[in-house]
Amino acid sequence: MATAVLNTKDGREKTALSKTYAELWFAARAAGTYIAIGTSTPPLHPARPDKPELLSPRDVPRRRTGSQAGRIALLHAVAHIELNAVDLHWDIIARFGHIKMPIGFYDDWVKSAAEESKHYNLVCDCLESMGSFYGALPAHAFMWQAAEDTRDDLLGRLAVVPMVLEARGLDVTPGMIELFEKAGVTQAVDALNVIYAEEVAHVAYGSKWFNFLCGRDNLDPKDVFHDLVRKYFRGALKPPFNEEKRADAGLPPDFYWPLADQMGVRL
Repeated sequence: MATAVLNTKDGREKTALSKTYAELWFAARAAGTYIAIGTSTPPLHPARPDKPELLSPRDVPRRRTGSQAGRIALLHAVAHIELNAVDLHWDIIARFGHIKMPIGFYDDWVKSAAEESKHYNLVCDCLESMGSFYGALPAHAFMWQAAEDTRDDLLGRLAVVPMVLEARGLDVTPGMIELFEKAGVTQAVDALNVIYAEEVAHVAYGSKWFNFLCGRDNLDPKDVFHDLVRKYFRGALKPPFNEEKRADAGLPPDFYWPLADQMGVRL
Protein backbone atom coordinates (compact mmCIF):
# COMPACT_ATOMS: atom_id res chain seq x y z
CA MET A 1 0.00 0.00 0.00
CA ALA A 2 2.73 2.46 0.94
CA THR A 3 4.64 1.80 -2.27
CA ALA A 4 1.48 2.18 -4.33
CA VAL A 5 1.01 5.68 -2.93
CA LEU A 6 4.65 6.52 -3.66
CA ASN A 7 4.24 5.34 -7.26
CA THR A 8 1.10 7.44 -7.89
CA LYS A 9 1.93 10.53 -9.94
CA ASP A 10 -1.01 12.95 -9.70
CA GLY A 11 -1.28 14.83 -6.41
CA ARG A 12 -5.05 14.55 -6.02
CA GLU A 13 -4.95 10.84 -6.95
CA LYS A 14 -2.02 10.20 -4.62
CA THR A 15 -3.79 11.80 -1.68
CA ALA A 16 -7.09 10.02 -2.45
CA LEU A 17 -5.27 6.68 -2.45
CA SER A 18 -3.48 7.65 0.76
CA LYS A 19 -6.82 8.40 2.44
CA THR A 20 -8.35 5.13 1.21
CA TYR A 21 -5.46 3.04 2.51
CA ALA A 22 -5.51 4.85 5.86
CA GLU A 23 -9.22 4.08 6.22
CA LEU A 24 -8.59 0.41 5.41
CA TRP A 25 -5.75 0.28 7.93
CA PHE A 26 -7.73 1.76 10.80
CA ALA A 27 -10.82 -0.31 9.98
CA ALA A 28 -8.67 -3.44 10.27
CA ARG A 29 -7.14 -2.17 13.51
CA ALA A 30 -10.57 -1.41 14.98
CA ALA A 31 -11.79 -4.88 14.04
CA GLY A 32 -8.83 -6.49 15.78
CA THR A 33 -7.63 -8.03 12.53
CA TYR A 34 -4.13 -9.48 12.65
CA ILE A 35 -1.86 -7.40 10.42
CA ALA A 36 1.49 -8.69 9.24
CA ILE A 37 3.94 -5.96 8.26
CA GLY A 38 5.44 -6.87 4.93
CA THR A 39 8.50 -5.62 3.10
CA SER A 40 8.64 -3.68 -0.13
CA THR A 41 11.01 -1.95 -2.51
CA PRO A 42 9.93 1.69 -2.56
CA PRO A 43 11.24 3.97 -5.32
CA LEU A 44 14.21 6.17 -4.48
CA HIS A 45 12.09 9.11 -5.69
CA PRO A 46 8.28 9.09 -5.53
CA ALA A 47 6.23 9.65 -8.67
CA ARG A 48 5.48 13.32 -9.23
CA PRO A 49 3.22 15.29 -11.56
CA ASP A 50 4.86 16.91 -14.61
CA LYS A 51 4.50 20.27 -12.90
CA PRO A 52 5.80 22.02 -10.85
CA GLU A 53 9.27 22.32 -12.27
CA LEU A 54 11.74 21.42 -9.50
CA LEU A 55 14.62 23.85 -9.05
CA SER A 56 17.51 24.30 -6.66
CA PRO A 57 16.19 26.21 -3.61
CA ARG A 58 18.38 29.19 -4.50
CA ASP A 59 16.78 29.36 -7.96
CA VAL A 60 13.14 29.41 -6.80
CA PRO A 61 11.87 32.98 -7.35
CA ARG A 62 11.02 34.94 -4.21
CA ARG A 63 7.82 36.97 -4.19
CA ARG A 64 6.64 39.68 -1.80
CA THR A 65 3.97 38.16 0.43
CA GLY A 66 2.08 41.47 0.65
CA SER A 67 0.69 40.96 -2.86
CA GLN A 68 -1.87 38.49 -4.19
CA ALA A 69 0.84 36.88 -6.32
CA GLY A 70 3.06 36.57 -3.26
CA ARG A 71 0.30 34.97 -1.20
CA ILE A 72 -0.36 32.49 -4.01
CA ALA A 73 3.36 31.68 -4.12
CA LEU A 74 3.40 31.07 -0.38
CA LEU A 75 0.42 28.71 -0.54
CA HIS A 76 1.99 26.95 -3.53
CA ALA A 77 5.09 26.31 -1.42
CA VAL A 78 2.91 24.94 1.40
CA ALA A 79 1.09 22.61 -1.02
CA HIS A 80 4.45 21.35 -2.24
CA ILE A 81 5.60 20.68 1.31
CA GLU A 82 2.38 18.84 2.16
CA LEU A 83 2.61 16.61 -0.92
CA ASN A 84 6.18 15.74 0.00
CA ALA A 85 5.02 15.00 3.54
CA VAL A 86 2.45 12.48 2.26
CA ASP A 87 5.24 10.60 0.50
CA LEU A 88 7.64 10.94 3.43
CA HIS A 89 5.20 9.30 5.83
CA TRP A 90 4.41 6.41 3.49
CA ASP A 91 8.10 6.05 2.64
CA ILE A 92 9.10 5.53 6.29
CA ILE A 93 6.64 2.61 6.37
CA ALA A 94 7.77 1.06 3.09
CA ARG A 95 11.50 1.65 3.47
CA PHE A 96 11.96 0.46 7.05
CA GLY A 97 9.48 -2.41 7.22
CA HIS A 98 12.40 -4.80 7.83
CA ILE A 99 13.06 -3.16 11.22
CA LYS A 100 10.93 -4.66 13.98
CA MET A 101 8.73 -1.92 15.45
CA PRO A 102 5.55 -1.92 17.56
CA ILE A 103 2.28 -1.72 15.65
CA GLY A 104 1.79 1.79 17.04
CA PHE A 105 4.66 2.97 14.83
CA TYR A 106 2.55 2.19 11.77
CA ASP A 107 -0.59 3.66 13.33
CA ASP A 108 1.20 6.97 13.79
CA TRP A 109 2.62 7.27 10.30
CA VAL A 110 -0.53 6.08 8.52
CA LYS A 111 -2.50 8.68 10.50
CA SER A 112 0.08 11.35 9.65
CA ALA A 113 -0.03 10.45 5.95
CA ALA A 114 -3.83 10.74 5.94
CA GLU A 115 -3.67 14.13 7.64
CA GLU A 116 -0.99 15.40 5.25
CA SER A 117 -3.23 14.28 2.38
CA LYS A 118 -6.04 16.39 3.83
CA HIS A 119 -3.66 19.33 4.23
CA TYR A 120 -2.53 19.11 0.60
CA ASN A 121 -6.12 19.18 -0.65
CA LEU A 122 -7.10 22.05 1.64
CA VAL A 123 -4.24 24.17 0.30
CA CYS A 124 -4.91 23.16 -3.31
CA ASP A 125 -8.53 24.25 -2.82
CA CYS A 126 -7.26 27.63 -1.59
CA LEU A 127 -5.01 28.01 -4.62
CA GLU A 128 -7.84 27.19 -6.99
CA SER A 129 -10.16 29.66 -5.27
CA MET A 130 -7.48 32.32 -5.91
CA GLY A 131 -7.25 31.47 -9.61
CA SER A 132 -4.15 29.30 -9.43
CA PHE A 133 -3.29 25.61 -8.92
CA TYR A 134 -0.51 23.37 -7.65
CA GLY A 135 2.08 23.15 -10.42
CA ALA A 136 1.59 26.71 -11.66
CA LEU A 137 4.90 27.82 -10.08
CA PRO A 138 8.32 26.22 -9.71
CA ALA A 139 9.23 24.45 -6.45
CA HIS A 140 12.25 22.82 -4.88
CA ALA A 141 13.18 19.23 -3.93
CA PHE A 142 14.93 19.98 -0.63
CA MET A 143 12.57 17.92 1.52
CA TRP A 144 13.00 14.78 -0.55
CA GLN A 145 16.78 15.19 -0.46
CA ALA A 146 16.55 14.53 3.28
CA ALA A 147 14.64 11.31 2.58
CA GLU A 148 17.21 10.17 0.05
CA ASP A 149 20.10 10.93 2.40
CA THR A 150 18.51 8.90 5.22
CA ARG A 151 17.21 6.00 3.14
CA ASP A 152 19.35 3.50 5.10
CA ASP A 153 19.05 5.10 8.55
CA LEU A 154 15.73 5.08 10.42
CA LEU A 155 17.08 7.14 13.31
CA GLY A 156 18.47 9.65 10.83
CA ARG A 157 15.11 9.83 9.04
CA LEU A 158 13.26 10.50 12.30
CA ALA A 159 15.79 13.12 13.36
CA VAL A 160 15.80 15.09 10.12
CA VAL A 161 12.25 14.84 8.78
CA PRO A 162 9.78 15.17 11.68
CA MET A 163 12.19 16.56 14.30
CA VAL A 164 13.86 19.20 12.08
CA LEU A 165 11.87 19.83 8.90
CA GLU A 166 8.36 19.41 10.31
CA ALA A 167 9.33 21.17 13.53
CA ARG A 168 10.25 24.14 11.36
CA GLY A 169 6.62 24.28 10.32
CA LEU A 170 5.67 24.90 13.95
CA ASP A 171 7.97 27.94 13.91
CA VAL A 172 6.73 29.59 10.71
CA THR A 173 3.04 28.71 10.46
CA PRO A 174 1.78 31.28 13.03
CA GLY A 175 3.35 34.05 10.94
CA MET A 176 1.66 32.73 7.80
CA ILE A 177 -1.70 32.61 9.56
CA GLU A 178 -1.26 36.23 10.64
CA LEU A 179 -0.35 37.27 7.10
CA PHE A 180 -3.52 35.74 5.60
CA GLU A 181 -5.65 37.11 8.44
CA LYS A 182 -4.46 40.63 7.61
CA ALA A 183 -5.26 40.02 3.94
CA GLY A 184 -8.72 38.69 4.81
CA VAL A 185 -8.14 35.34 3.07
CA THR A 186 -10.26 33.31 5.48
CA GLN A 187 -10.11 30.05 3.53
CA ALA A 188 -6.32 30.04 3.80
CA VAL A 189 -6.49 30.98 7.49
CA ASP A 190 -8.79 28.04 8.17
CA ALA A 191 -6.56 25.62 6.23
CA LEU A 192 -3.40 26.79 7.97
CA ASN A 193 -5.03 26.52 11.39
CA VAL A 194 -5.87 22.87 10.68
CA ILE A 195 -2.30 22.23 9.54
CA TYR A 196 -0.83 23.98 12.57
CA ALA A 197 -2.96 22.01 15.02
CA GLU A 198 -2.15 18.63 13.49
CA GLU A 199 1.55 19.12 12.76
CA VAL A 200 2.38 19.13 16.48
CA ALA A 201 1.43 15.45 16.62
CA HIS A 202 3.57 14.62 13.58
CA VAL A 203 6.63 16.12 15.23
CA ALA A 204 5.69 14.29 18.43
CA TYR A 205 5.56 10.95 16.60
CA GLY A 206 9.08 11.56 15.36
CA SER A 207 10.28 12.40 18.84
CA LYS A 208 8.48 9.42 20.39
CA TRP A 209 9.93 6.82 18.04
CA PHE A 210 13.37 8.43 18.02
CA ASN A 211 13.47 8.15 21.81
CA PHE A 212 12.07 4.61 21.63
CA LEU A 213 14.87 3.45 19.33
CA CYS A 214 17.54 5.21 21.39
CA GLY A 215 16.19 3.59 24.54
CA ARG A 216 16.15 0.16 22.91
CA ASP A 217 19.84 0.52 22.13
CA ASN A 218 20.81 2.35 25.36
CA LEU A 219 21.77 5.52 23.47
CA ASP A 220 21.56 9.11 24.70
CA PRO A 221 18.82 10.69 22.52
CA LYS A 222 20.17 14.23 22.68
CA ASP A 223 23.71 13.27 21.67
CA VAL A 224 22.47 10.98 18.90
CA PHE A 225 20.12 13.69 17.61
CA HIS A 226 22.95 16.23 17.45
CA ASP A 227 25.22 13.78 15.62
CA LEU A 228 22.57 12.80 13.07
CA VAL A 229 21.46 16.35 12.30
CA ARG A 230 25.07 17.40 11.74
CA LYS A 231 25.51 14.39 9.45
CA TYR A 232 22.35 14.63 7.38
CA PHE A 233 20.80 18.09 7.53
CA ARG A 234 21.88 20.42 4.74
CA GLY A 235 21.28 23.79 6.27
CA ALA A 236 21.12 25.64 9.54
CA LEU A 237 18.56 25.46 12.30
CA LYS A 238 17.15 28.96 12.22
CA PRO A 239 15.56 30.79 15.14
CA PRO A 240 13.13 32.10 16.22
CA PHE A 241 11.86 28.76 17.50
CA ASN A 242 8.32 28.07 18.65
CA GLU A 243 9.50 26.71 21.98
CA GLU A 244 6.00 26.12 23.37
CA LYS A 245 4.81 23.95 20.47
CA ARG A 246 8.18 22.21 20.19
CA ALA A 247 7.91 21.31 23.88
CA ASP A 248 4.37 20.00 23.29
CA ALA A 249 5.89 17.76 20.60
CA GLY A 250 8.61 16.43 22.91
CA LEU A 251 11.46 18.59 21.63
CA PRO A 252 13.27 20.32 24.52
CA PRO A 253 15.44 23.39 23.82
CA ASP A 254 18.71 21.53 24.48
CA PHE A 255 18.00 19.44 21.37
CA TYR A 256 17.87 22.30 18.87
CA TRP A 257 19.47 25.44 20.34
CA PRO A 258 23.01 23.96 20.42
CA LEU A 259 22.65 23.04 16.75
CA ALA A 260 21.54 26.55 15.83
CA ASP A 261 24.63 27.91 17.57
CA GLN A 262 27.08 25.37 16.16
CA MET A 263 25.72 25.09 12.61
CA GLY A 264 25.62 28.83 12.07
CA VAL A 265 22.51 30.91 12.54
CA ARG A 266 21.08 32.42 9.35
CA LEU A 267 18.32 34.90 10.18
